[in-house]
Formats: sequence, C-alpha cells, structure tokens
Amino acid sequence: MVKFTVILLYLFSIFLVSIVFKKYNKDSKEIVRKIIHIGIGPLIPIAQFLKINQNSALIFTGIVSIMVFINYTYKLFPTIEDVERKSYGTLFYCLSLFILIYLFWDKDPYALISGFFIMTFGDGLAGLIGKSFNSKSWIFFKQKKSLYGTMTMFLTSLIVVYSIGYAQQNTLNLNYFTIAFCATLLEQFSVLGIDNFIVPISSALFFNFFITN
Repeated sequence: MVKFTVILLYLFSIFLVSIVFKKYNKDSKEIVRKIIHIGIGPLIPIAQFLKINQNSALIFTGIVSIMVFINYTYKLFPTIEDVERKSYGTLFYCLSLFILIYLFWDKDPYALISGFFIMTFGDGLAGLIGKSFNSKSWIFFKQKKSLYGTMTMFLTSLIVVYSIGYAQQNTLNLNYFTIAFCATLLEQFSVLGIDNFIVPISSALFFNFFITN
C-alpha cells in the first residue's frame, strides 16, 4: 500500500504542476501536455526501485489506461487531451507502457526503461524544442516536423540509450547510434499520435536485441 501511495503522490504532483502552469499560461496547451508526457518518465524506475511486482504494475497501468480512455471520451480532465490536433497519443502512451511492462518488467528492465525514456524524454523534448524554435521543417503524413525537433529526438535518444546501456554493460556499443536513429526515424510517423506506440515498443525491442542479447 505504501508503495502505491508513493506512485500516486508522484502522479498527483505532476498533474498539479501542469494545472498550475496552465493557470498562468493559458495559451500553452501543448506545453502543459508535454509536462505530463515528460514528467511521467521517471515513474518506471521509481516503481522498479520500490520493487513493485509485474502483476501489480500491469493492473495499475491497466486501470490508468481505462481512466484515460474514459477521459478521452468524456473530457473529465481536459488538460490531458488539450491539444490543437486530433490525437490518440495518450491512449497509445498507456498501451505501449502496458505492453512494455508485460514484455520486459522482469526479463529486461533496462530495455523497458530505455524504450519508455526515449518516448517520454526524446519525443517530449522534441515536441517542445521543435515548436519553440524556428528551423527548417517538412510535412510527413500531414504532420509538421522540424530540423531542431528531429535533432533533439536523436540526441536525447542517444543519451538515453548510451546512459542505460553503459550502466548495464559498462562498455561502448555502436548499436547505441542504431537504436537512436531508428527511434528518430519512427518518430516521424506521428499521425494521430501513433509514435507514442511504435517508438517505445520498437526502441525497447531493439535495445533487448542489440544490447542485452
């Protein structure tokens, strides 16, 4: 019970920060959403540190996924889905986390954290940087992508994979670049927020294949 209290308090703090930020920055809807997107990143290592078992993590994530689906339908907490485009990103976010926990919670937590961090920090920061600074841009599947955002995605993904991979193996590996490049490439496919599903799942699978095995 204490373990889940810690998790709930952490989640509450993230939402509180986003609500306060929105109150004083009413024109920054995307940033508010990214605060939640990025802020949830540390949740997995916290849960691992607290030694929450896989079944409990799956049940908790499943409940959150159902709540997100209900919220998407009825907009009970509009802050989560308050974006300027049609997106199922939050649903894909929860679904990908559920699958990652199922596949790697005990088997390969490094792959799980790597895939999840690439989504939360890489994709999250790419969105913020891409919208905050003007740079060369292009349209891919009706979604606008920028050079700065794409570079941020690659560099952040590389830092994530390098840090976690080095912590696991204490060696350098050229496949760090391969994983970061693949994650950046897949992030281009962001129509309807599908990147929140394909990026973390693929990144974790690549990490497991290229680094762990």
